[in-house]
Amino acid sequence: MSEKSAEETARSVIERPRRVSVAAALSGVQGLVLVVLGIVMTGVAVAGDSADLAQAVTGAVTLLALAALPLAAGRGLWLLRRWSRGPAVIMQLLALPIAFTLLGSGGLWPLAAVALAASAVTVLACLMNPTATEALGIGPREG
Repeated sequence: MSEKSAEETARSVIERPRRVSVAAALSGVQGLVLVVLGIVMTGVAVAGDSADLAQAVTGAVTLLALAALPLAAGRGLWLLRRWSRGPAVIMQLLALPIAFTLLGSGGLWPLAAVALAASAVTVLACLMNPTATEALGIGPREG
């Protein structure tokens, strides 16, 4: 790592607002949860406990592919990259109807739905804050 990039990293850590840090962390956690669910679905498919192997494999691959977006957005937010706000907001807007759908499921899914909805609303609130938009270099254009 060059000296200049180390200085830039240290500066961005100091200047990163707490709201952006929270949004980055929650986006990362959401991505990790998707990875874990994808791995579990893969294990279920391999173990043969699934009624339809093709459906289980497709679901697992879909979850693993979807995990890339919140993980990339979380990393981008952590590094204060301007591009990261869009994917993070899109993922949270997609998470809200998923959470609503999970509320009607049995078992522990309603609890997961509440956690997902709470994290999505928190990330959205953090990213819509003027402090966060300013730190990410997003705001009204001059001229």
